[in-house]
Amino acid sequence: MDKLKEVDVLLEKAILVGVNLRNDKHFEYSMEELTNLAEALNVEVVGIVTQNLERVTPSHYVGTGKIEEIKSFYEEAQANLVIFNDELSPSQIRNLERDLETKVIDRTMLILDIFGRRAKTREAQMQVELAQLQYMLPRLVGLHASLSRQGGGTGGGFKNRGAGETKLELDRRKIEDQISKIKKELEQVKEQRETQRKQRRKNAVPVVSIVGYTNAGKSTIMNQLLAKIGQEDHKQVFEKDMLFATLETSVRYIELHDKKSFLLTDTVGFVSKLPHHLVKAFRSTLEEARDADLLLHVVDVSNAEHGFMMDVTNETLKAVGVEGIPTIYVYNKADLANVPYPVISGDNIWISAKQGNGLDELLQIIRQHIFSDYVTCKMLIPYEQGNIVSYLNENATIYETAYEEAGTLLKLEVKEADYAKYQHFVVK
Repeated sequence: MDKLKEVDVLLEKAILVGVNLRNDKHFEYSMEELTNLAEALNVEVVGIVTQNLERVTPSHYVGTGKIEEIKSFYEEAQANLVIFNDELSPSQIRNLERDLETKVIDRTMLILDIFGRRAKTREAQMQVELAQLQYMLPRLVGLHASLSRQGGGTGGGFKNRGAGETKLELDRRKIEDQISKIKKELEQVKEQRETQRKQRRKNAVPVVSIVGYTNAGKSTIMNQLLAKIGQEDHKQVFEKDMLFATLETSVRYIELHDKKSFLLTDTVGFVSKLPHHLVKAFRSTLEEARDADLLLHVVDVSNAEHGFMMDVTNETLKAVGVEGIPTIYVYNKADLANVPYPVISGDNIWISAKQGNGLDELLQIIRQHIFSDYVTCKMLIPYEQGNIVSYLNENATIYETAYEEAGTLLKLEVKEADYAKYQHFVVK
């Protein structure tokens, strides 16, 4: 954990290093993204070194000839940190730190650190800490390489065992204990979530879940929809033009003017090469989307790489078991992309959430998907069963009410479940 916290103190100047494997067409973008990740931690990027390879070098990630180039660039730019664009193995970190004689961190560490700073709720903090500890465990040796050179006498046997190695074992045990403690706590939170989800299913309130790449505008869409239906400001969720502004799942109850309602949930944004431990740790949060009746996949259409971002989002959702759910693709920031909006084509819609343009149309498509099981009919309800009239006034859309001799005649739109329940009152 201390190693992650150190990133803060140095106010670093970093050289970024990336390997372009087999001419990956998204390589340039992933380096641009690495720059954004570094800047999100106030790290100044002073240089970039790249190399085209068929496969990464097991010992150093880059080819060993490249080490000298990185080193001289590093000295020339007066950097104090080197950041690699992939997750490095424990031995790669060890070899690189030895040969470059500097601090080396990888993309995973950067992302974990950003998540660590953005986590607000206890659950998100535990999820990030779990991912950090699981990342640290196999890398302890590198962190303690300097320690294990200390201590130890000249004789044989245990005397040669450095003080650092003993500390290493203690640390490993401490980390393992901490991991199992957090896992237990997260399991309890997961059970509470499951109970809440069961309750929602019982209440038959449809769930719409917003998913997408980080910074695509998910929170803006949520806030604009809340404003649209006149919900109070304190229900608004945090939105900011930065990576991973939202880590907590927000759930908001949306009640439309015709008494129909649904739950809107948003999820953490995705990014390419999202660390495996992090995806696993955030699994329970992402499972919110697994129980959704409808997904809104928000895409920043103004970004040239938006197709790639959609693929990353779909792959990450698949990794946590979110599959086969009807999806509306919401192409946001259409104003910046200079494409016409609001435009609907099947289950695709182009909008500008910032401008508040296209939200009525978006609500319309959401309605068509989640309220397709409504029936319009007439019911004649005897006066002595006024409680049913009250229930329908609360839970259905009443178009006309007339008072006949035999009872109250309602022309209404009602859920299929309620239609089946009160079918004996239906009149032609």
